[in-house]
Amino acid sequence: MEYKCTYIPYKETGAFSSLVTDYLDKNQALSPFYKYTPDEAGIEAAIHDRAKFPVNRKVLVETLTMQYSNLVQTEAVAENIKRLGDENTFTICTAHQPNLLTGYLYFIYKIAHAIQLAQHLNAQYPGKHFVPVYYMGSEDNDLDELGTFRYGGEKYVWDADGQAGAVGRMDTQSLKPLLDKLFRVLGPPGPNADRLKKMLTEAYLKHDTIGKATKYLVNELFGQYGLLVLDPDEAAFKKEILAVLEDDLLNHTANPIVTKQAGLLAEQYKSQAYPRDINIFYLADGLRERIEKAGDKWVVLNTDISWTKDEMLDELKTHPERFSPNVILRGILQESILPNVAFIGGGAEVAYWLQLKELFAHYGVFYPVILLRQSIMLIGKKAAELLEKTGHTVNDLFKSTEQLTKEYIDEESSGHWHTDNEQEGFETLLSKLKEKAMSLDPTLSASADAALARIRKQLQVLEKKMLRAEKRNHETELRRIERLKTILFPGGGLQERVENFIEYYPICGIELIDMVVKECLPLKSEFLVISL
Repeated sequence: MEYKCTYIPYKETGAFSSLVTDYLDKNQALSPFYKYTPDEAGIEAAIHDRAKFPVNRKVLVETLTMQYSNLVQTEAVAENIKRLGDENTFTICTAHQPNLLTGYLYFIYKIAHAIQLAQHLNAQYPGKHFVPVYYMGSEDNDLDELGTFRYGGEKYVWDADGQAGAVGRMDTQSLKPLLDKLFRVLGPPGPNADRLKKMLTEAYLKHDTIGKATKYLVNELFGQYGLLVLDPDEAAFKKEILAVLEDDLLNHTANPIVTKQAGLLAEQYKSQAYPRDINIFYLADGLRERIEKAGDKWVVLNTDISWTKDEMLDELKTHPERFSPNVILRGILQESILPNVAFIGGGAEVAYWLQLKELFAHYGVFYPVILLRQSIMLIGKKAAELLEKTGHTVNDLFKSTEQLTKEYIDEESSGHWHTDNEQEGFETLLSKLKEKAMSLDPTLSASADAALARIRKQLQVLEKKMLRAEKRNHETELRRIERLKTILFPGGGLQERVENFIEYYPICGIELIDMVVKECLPLKSEFLVISL
């Protein structure tokens, strides 16, 4: 498959927050909030320091082996699971919830970034080994977010047949009508579409939970690269942070630490993570509810479950899998079970990780290099044709429709609709008229200002009418610009935050995955535009 790549600095796209761009620029204002710079030097320092923070590799290997027991493993996957038992093996991690059919394109891009960075580091450090890991947020219970995806401009919504609790544990059988509806329009027809239908059918109708279905699907897409999918919903993993969970339940230590950091960050930027006294949910089949302290008891909201202190601690030690950390403590679990050196996340994830460094330090948990995931825009055939017809470049795409329209009309009409020069002459004339009026009677100043303001407003109205006239003269060309922006920025946002990979897989097949992995720049701050 032929394609062309263009890389644009993130700051030039105007699509990212000042916190993200300042972080990538290593702005000194943010330096207190992270430990390692997001570059080669930071990675090297993190690899050196990670050895001081050992993890239980035996539990990690045994649990991953168990989780993969019912999956067909590539040689690369089997080798990477085995290698995690070696002290010279480290992980490159990204995390996301098990969104239906992966949810958004950036799900794919996150994983591709982790794979490419692992490959890069394996070449850089021949005495060590780096394994890409997708950490599945299977305990998330936000079905409204996780149970939707878009295809062909339509939103597909799964109601889960009334199920509640952790989405990763939800039964998949009620998905058949939704998949049948999708398959009727999925295309274009051909071997790629057939393979995709088979893959999705196998994932969601032959695996009994969303977590297992997601693991199968991600393994099918990325297994050839040795990517490991880790589901933290295991008692063995939760046991590794029992002391942290107990401390949060009893002493609420995280709240003041993170609140202080969030406050400091909020002096210049927007906060992303908001701690509570207790940052843990109670997890059971069909249930994920917050735990709160009420008097001398701990209660599970919206249930009749409650414990005394001793009862709660006994429940925690006997059934650690029932205690699910929220966003404040999730990273603590991740870095306690993985020999991780770098975490790859989106802009919001970068923001909330910057609030957590002091919490990691308090608990003596390794705080990794935080990297902004690769952002990508795919320009398909239709959009490429429009781009060529409008005469714009890839870099122009990030300008607003209004700006592109004005620039086009200026070029085509030599700016004849502008009245700047005429208004400048009017201002000179109007100033003289005001002086003349005031020479006759100084009290006419206010009246003169009001009259002149009305004239200026009418000139602006006239200019807008002239612009509309020019737009009518170039209606066909301007519609192309609007159509191009609509295709590439659905809903006015980035394509990767709206569309799903199934939009492109029937056309590109597995080459879509290979292309994204290959062209990702793991340690450069540039937006990738791929013209297919």
